[in-house]
Parts: sequence; C-alpha cells; structure tokens
Amino acid sequence: MCQSEARRGPELPAAAKWLHFPQLALRRRLGQLSCMSRPALKLRSWPLTVLYYLLPFGALRPLSRVGWRPVSRVALYKSVPTRLLSRAWGRLNQVELPHWLRRPVYSLYIWTFGVNMKEAAVEDLHHYRNLSEFFRRKLKPQARPVSGLHSVISPSDGKILNFGQVKNCEVEQVKGVTYSLESFLGPRTYMEDLPFPPASSCDSFRNQLVTREGNELYHCVIYLAPGDYHCFHSPTDWTVSHRRHFPGSLMSVNPGMARWIKELFCHNERVVLTGDWKHGFFSLTAVGATNVGSIRIYFDRDLHTNSPRYSKGSYNDFSFVTHTNKEGVPMRKGEHLGEFNLGSTIVLIFEAPKDFNFRLKAGQKIRFGEALGSL
Repeated sequence: MCQSEARRGPELPAAAKWLHFPQLALRRRLGQLSCMSRPALKLRSWPLTVLYYLLPFGALRPLSRVGWRPVSRVALYKSVPTRLLSRAWGRLNQVELPHWLRRPVYSLYIWTFGVNMKEAAVEDLHHYRNLSEFFRRKLKPQARPVSGLHSVISPSDGKILNFGQVKNCEVEQVKGVTYSLESFLGPRTYMEDLPFPPASSCDSFRNQLVTREGNELYHCVIYLAPGDYHCFHSPTDWTVSHRRHFPGSLMSVNPGMARWIKELFCHNERVVLTGDWKHGFFSLTAVGATNVGSIRIYFDRDLHTNSPRYSKGSYNDFSFVTHTNKEGVPMRKGEHLGEFNLGSTIVLIFEAPKDFNFRLKAGQKIRFGEALGSL
C-alpha cells in the first residue's frame, strides 16, 4: 500500500458514501458550519424552529442527527415584536365601531372573558364607541366598597399570584420563580428626593428600603385578566414622591408565562411609583403586558408609555417633590390612581412592622377594595 493510500485510510462502502455527503450538505443548509455567519445561522434556524414546535409527532426531530437544534421556546417568544403588535392593537382599539356592530363585538368579549356588566356604571353596550372605552369602563360607586378596617386594600380586581416577606433581595413573581428586587425597582440614587436618605454602599438594597428599625419588607403580586376591571386605585393612605418609568418588552404576564420566563417583570415595561406611608417605604408598580397599549397615571401628564424606540435597560425618573410642593402627591385609600388598556399586573412592595399579616391565599380572586392585610 502506498503512503498516500495509507493517509486516506480504508475505502468507505458505497452506502456510507451516500450517507456522508448528504449530511454535509444538510449541515451547510442548516447553517451549522462555523464558516457561516451568525445572522445567517439565525435566519435559517427560526423557520425550522417554528415548524419544529408546530408540526405534530416530532416530524423534524430527525434533523437533530445532523447537529441541528431548535431555538428555545423562551428565545423564540422573546423575538416576537410584542411592542409593535401592542401599539397596533392599541390603535385598533381606538377605531370607532358602527352602532350596529357594538353589541355583537362586546357581547363576544363579555362571553369569552366572563365580564359582569351589571357592575358597570353604564350597562348599555351601545354607549362605548370603541374597544378602548369598553376596556376602561367605570364601575358603579357601590360595586366596590372600600374596606375601612384594614390598612392595605387591593388596588384592583385580579388574581393573587404571590405575597409575603421579601427575603435575600429576591421577590417571587409566582411560586418558585424569583426576580431581583433591585433590577425591578432600579438603583437608589441621590436624585430621588425621597423622604429618607440613601443607605451606605455596604448595606444591601433591601436595607436601603427598610427605613425603620423592627420593620420588614413585604410584597404582593396581583394579575389582572382581560375580563377584569382595568382601573387601579390607591391601596392605602400614602404620598407619592417619585416615578420611574422603565421602557421594555411587552410580553404576556399571565401566570403560565410568569412560571416560564425568569425575571419576566424585569423585562417588561413598567411604571414604578415610590413614596412613603405611616410605616415607611411604599411602592406600587404597574407592569405592562402584551396588548396593553398604555399605562396611564392620572396625576402624571408627562408619562408616555409604549414608545416606538427605547434603549434596553434604560429608565427615566420624575420627582413630584418640587420647591412649591415639598411632600409630593397625597393619595387616599381607594382613590383613583391609573388605568391599563387590557390586562396586566400590579406589584406592591412596602415596609411594615413585623406583625403585619396578609389576609390572602395564593391563587385567590380578589376585587378592588377588599383587604390585603393589616396590623
């Protein structure tokens, strides 16, 4: 045997040759070779990934034999242009419906999401000119009595996803899935004009929020479904001194998605209102979601959400404490605070004495005005 033949190795059978070359060609097609640029790799992977999850019986699983792997479901979902879709949905909601079409459209929505129109201030479906007005419908004054016996009430209708003490600067969005408290609220800065000074750098972020000895930090997460009342109210008597707006994604915040995507609430657009109540620090955060075209705070005319462009990880601050107003915006328990378009999530983070008790069960339905907890 000559040296060149020895270097080539033994001759492959004809069947092996037939299998070898199609695999090489297929790998080139799928963009698995290192010589292919990453944009081309992604471009060729996405369509196959979509088919991989949609086609039944694992029709594309044989492709794994040649080195192809589908993009994860989370990455695939994050690539969906939810902000663009939400802006389009928001504009569609503002289109005035013909008078004859209003009842069938709203009746379908009522039937799908179980809306109780007997609680609405205006029950006549023809009164609502577009879907946006219907989503933001007001309730009859007696429909949601505000509990006067408890210090903190539910700011909205919804479902309790989680509640309890904040431990190790981690907050649970649903049971077993956490997110960073600092990532969610953003860093404390000297520009925040809050009624308490920033803590030293050696203190944890949690200790910066707890301003009184003997207090603990608590949280409560309320999910608003599409059929819920979409306005939210002040959960207690407090003073709002600062607003921080995080532009971000508009992914769905339903409980199933919250279990699926870690730190979902930190990825999504949100408006953080911070201030103080009689026991110290208090905050209410309105988290945006898919098809929530806007978050509106009634006393904040400078707030504009779901803008076409934003820098990832950026935020903007606004202080309600001025030279003429040294305290901020006082809010009474049950007072109108803001509204969503469609459903979303409210997150309360506040400090209170150690004997504060929640009167809740995880997963329970709750209505605006009902008790969250008290001392």
